[in-house]
Amino acid sequence: MRVLVTGGAGFLGSHLCDLLIKQGHEVICLDNFFTGQRSNVEHLLDYKRFELLRHDITEPILLEVDRVYNLACPASPIHYQHNPVKTIKTNVMGAINMLGLCRRTKARILQASTSEVYGDPQVHPQNESYWGHVNPIGIRSCYDEGKRVAETLFMDYHRQNEVDIRIARIFNTYGPRMHPSDGRVVSNFIVQALRNEDISLFGDGKQTRSFCYVDDLIRALNLMMEQEQSIGPVNVGNPIEFSIMELANLVLEITGSSSKIVFMPVPEDDPQQRQPDISLAKDLLKWKPCTQLRKGLEQTVAYFEQLLTKN
Repeated sequence: MRVLVTGGAGFLGSHLCDLLIKQGHEVICLDNFFTGQRSNVEHLLDYKRFELLRHDITEPILLEVDRVYNLACPASPIHYQHNPVKTIKTNVMGAINMLGLCRRTKARILQASTSEVYGDPQVHPQNESYWGHVNPIGIRSCYDEGKRVAETLFMDYHRQNEVDIRIARIFNTYGPRMHPSDGRVVSNFIVQALRNEDISLFGDGKQTRSFCYVDDLIRALNLMMEQEQSIGPVNVGNPIEFSIMELANLVLEITGSSSKIVFMPVPEDDPQQRQPDISLAKDLLKWKPCTQLRKGLEQTVAYFEQLLTKN
């Protein structure tokens, strides 16, 4: 098939391009390179079935494809708060443009949504029937509400125009090719530890997250795309919960760093708990993550060691 991956030079997108090329598809990788990096897909440029396009999905594009993975959007608070208007445009106008493309070509489309649609949840763990607890006017709402509107657009295009859709609510994901300055907790801790700098821990460290290794996540997206039914939101993530303090100590242990943990004020609207209920993914996709946190962190640390040495 001919597959379009928006945000294809980003962290998740580049790993997805790898998998699709291995499966024998023609892959169009589309990215505006705001957070995506050419180096993430450079190893694919020699493949005749791979094409790299610089394009912003807030602008329409005419392509003929069979599948669309809509992953384009900065996913870390530092990046999506840098230009909040552009972030919400990417989520909303980008979704409209990609859904319009799929309505015309009859292509199937998967939306990379997020656990942020649940906001600072009052239900734990979170399942797909929970409507969330989101601040619509906060500093994170350009991303949170942008993704919620994208989900609305996907469901309405499906109901009104019979567009073949999939919606994946992605929980915290980590692994090689994370941007070293994206401000997310795993990359932050690893880079600081490797540089023997203070580990910046926001809050008291008791807040929890569930960390899914990138290979497990990409496998879930691919399985979801190839399910022969239109399905609404499905949580994709690792249900094993860790405190941020546990993560910091594990990173220090793996890196052998002499860094010290320094406590910082909690950012506005930062959720205290985040854990997916993946019962639906297990049932529909026959999927569950299989990479343990230590193993995944060791591979991620190795990537950042090589990157920092190179730079």
